[in-house]
Amino acid sequence: MSSSPFPSAPPLDVQAMEQAQARWATRAMPPGALGRLQDLGVHLAGVAGVCPPPVPGNPVVVVFAGDHGVVADGASAWPSEITAAMVATVSSGGAAISVFAETVGAQVVVVDVGVQTPLDPLLGVRDERVADGTASIASGPAMTLGEAEAALAVGVRIASEQLEAGVDCLIGGDLGIGNTTSAAALIGAFTGRSAQEVTGVGAGVPAGGLDHKRGLVATAIERAAACAQPIHVLATVGGLEIAALAGLYIAAAENRVPFIVDGVIAGAALCAAEALAPGTAVLAIAGHRSSEPAASIVLDHLGLNPLLDLNLRLGEGTGACLAFPLVQAAARALAGMADLPEPGQE
Repeated sequence: MSSSPFPSAPPLDVQAMEQAQARWATRAMPPGALGRLQDLGVHLAGVAGVCPPPVPGNPVVVVFAGDHGVVADGASAWPSEITAAMVATVSSGGAAISVFAETVGAQVVVVDVGVQTPLDPLLGVRDERVADGTASIASGPAMTLGEAEAALAVGVRIASEQLEAGVDCLIGGDLGIGNTTSAAALIGAFTGRSAQEVTGVGAGVPAGGLDHKRGLVATAIERAAACAQPIHVLATVGGLEIAALAGLYIAAAENRVPFIVDGVIAGAALCAAEALAPGTAVLAIAGHRSSEPAASIVLDHLGLNPLLDLNLRLGEGTGACLAFPLVQAAARALAGMADLPEPGQE
């Protein structure tokens, strides 16, 4: 790939959005009565390029997993082996995302992009391993340029395969101890915000370790500042699973299919996707507002208004998955609500 491997995303269809606005005005309800659900219906029409937009009924949650070398530098209270344990939990149906996906009727696909610990082949995890985790962003680039490009390609390929199989809404998830450190560095690099602003506790830091984590992020942001291209920023301070998520979003936008973005890791991936394929973020649906500080920075930077604010910070795609019924409801209401009766009609 070149340093700019993707074209710009297709724009929202203005004509379809205008038709959706006009259609809402003739539904059997007071003007504006469905509030932000009406905005969501208009957005879905703009993504699909048709009014009313299709009602999504076959969602998939794609959970990308990868480890981060910065864990060895004290970025997390948890060891990297926990990533593999969580992959097993998701694959066996016992994780929060497993339960939420079942609740909303979504299938779950777990993808190993770079888990450091070898996985049991009986787990049913898709093996797309690019490397056995990243190098530490505290001491050098996380990935080679080739590794970053390969991880992006994994996300694009899996999204394309899912869409060919009939999936009509893509929800991205993540697993990876240490990934909030890389996500904070990426978000800081792409938004111009400081390590102090973008760094939160993530899954947990050692006692008194938040300042240390901020120092790691500050070092990585400073290194990223010397990068000339977005792909180099991603390779320098990103993660394998974050790159794969970015590829998933780029492919969804290119194919004009709704995609719901989760928390801070997903936000970092969307920042990367927007930098690599400008216009991607305009087509995104922000599922929720994570309590991680960098998540709100991403939402503000990209101009996104999240559907939910439940004080979640788990990741895995959980908040995005919970937002899916609202996406369904907005599309179904726009398509199925009756016409407003003419004055004088019963």
